[in-house]
Amino acid sequence: MPEQPHILVIDDDRRLRELLRKYLADQNFLVSTAEDAADAEAKLASLAFDLLIVDVMMPGEDGMAFTRRIRKAVGTPILMLTAMDDTDDRIAGLESGADDYLPKPFEPRELVLRIQSILRRSVVPEQADGAVDFGPFSFDPERLELWRGEDLVPLTGREANLLRVFTMQPGVTLSRFKLSQQSGAGERTIDVQVTRLRRKIEDDPRAPRFLQTVWGEGYVLRTS
Repeated sequence: MPEQPHILVIDDDRRLRELLRKYLADQNFLVSTAEDAADAEAKLASLAFDLLIVDVMMPGEDGMAFTRRIRKAVGTPILMLTAMDDTDDRIAGLESGADDYLPKPFEPRELVLRIQSILRRSVVPEQADGAVDFGPFSFDPERLELWRGEDLVPLTGREANLLRVFTMQPGVTLSRFKLSQQSGAGERTIDVQVTRLRRKIEDDPRAPRFLQTVWGEGYVLRTS
């Protein structure tokens, strides 16, 4: 992880923003804050961040809409905070582009552990080398970058790590358990991450050419 990761806390609750700013600063994070989506976007235009903490319920553009929109432009990891905690809400948060989802109220220490986990997953792996090509795409496992020609395809940290696992073992069927173990994603979120990857690499995600399902076994990346 960076020596002092820079985190942007986006929440309309001033008291919570300040509490998080102080607590995370005490944990050796550099912290900036934004009161809403527009304020956050202005800061993203001028500063680089290692992680965004986004509240779901905000006036104006809510956290999920902001995450969906910003995810098209940047691959910065996103941790979503929300008072909603049923399964559908968690899935909606992940599908919007968040890397993790933490319901309120939460223990500050758990927040720090989740932040550290996300940042570890975002670290460029040293052992990988050589770009992997499939169709019009080229994936660089060292930089965790996916290119389509000269265009960079934005990926979340989880998406990039999952794609790295697939590209290191092309043609090999991988179970959800193996994908979870090797990518660091939760086993129950693998299907969501695969669906999101397909939306970015497949012409028709419902009939995938590259990232295919092997029924009863898992998933496989076809590179040819």
